[in-house]
Amino acid sequence: MRIATWNINSVRMRMELLLRLIDEAQPDVICLQETKVVDADFPFAPLAEKGFTHAHVHGMKSYNGVAILAKQPFVSRDVQHWCNKQDCRHAIAELPGGIELHSVYIPAGGDIPDPEQNDKFAHKLQFVDEMTEWWATKRSPERRMVMVGDLNIAPLEHDVWSHKELLKIVSHTPIEVEKLTAMQSSIGWVDAVRHFVPPDQKLYTWWSYRAKDWAASDRGRRLDHVWVTPPLKDSLKGYQILRDARGWEPKPSDHVPVIVDLDV
Repeated sequence: MRIATWNINSVRMRMELLLRLIDEAQPDVICLQETKVVDADFPFAPLAEKGFTHAHVHGMKSYNGVAILAKQPFVSRDVQHWCNKQDCRHAIAELPGGIELHSVYIPAGGDIPDPEQNDKFAHKLQFVDEMTEWWATKRSPERRMVMVGDLNIAPLEHDVWSHKELLKIVSHTPIEVEKLTAMQSSIGWVDAVRHFVPPDQKLYTWWSYRAKDWAASDRGRRLDHVWVTPPLKDSLKGYQILRDARGWEPKPSDHVPVIVDLDV
């Protein structure tokens, strides 16, 4: 089973690129973040033509939104809300074969890494804390689960272009890394991409729109992740980070798709 995850930054604006992803990568399941569309207006038809006839969408107008797209029917589907908000950041679907899949979009957190000065950063930290508690109390490490999405945190030194320069930049601050690490430890999540790529190798999934030439400057961060629970660790067979998608025309997302293959 090939699972792709992508912060698409508006599914309607970038449908052409999503169809290209399907043609080139041939995923079986696609998880999206920042779909930015209410459920009634989600563009189901072109995806159905490509075989993705099953869609679990959880969206809102102009902001956030997550989706799980599949070629086979879901066994069940659900959503989860965090921080007393209904801002469409977590969709859940059980796939045939008993795998529970989570598409998650953690808040970006604004620009100031201080929860006292920045409500957005406080929201981000609370969001991660609540998820950590939820995994530990509502889910078992023996359950076969995959969590994917834009977690908006680059936890490792080589998940960013400069560890030293980004220590005070939201997405790589010590408090964010500490909290994401705690969430990973809550039920023994396995970082599926780092399962294949040693931690001393640079690895990015996001490049800012602010860079005049993103490829030349290569100031990236690994914000997009795939985690699996311990029972699925030995099922991991490969990964891809589609770096070239950062340059796909006509309007690329600032994130690129991350793909993991599982032998299930």
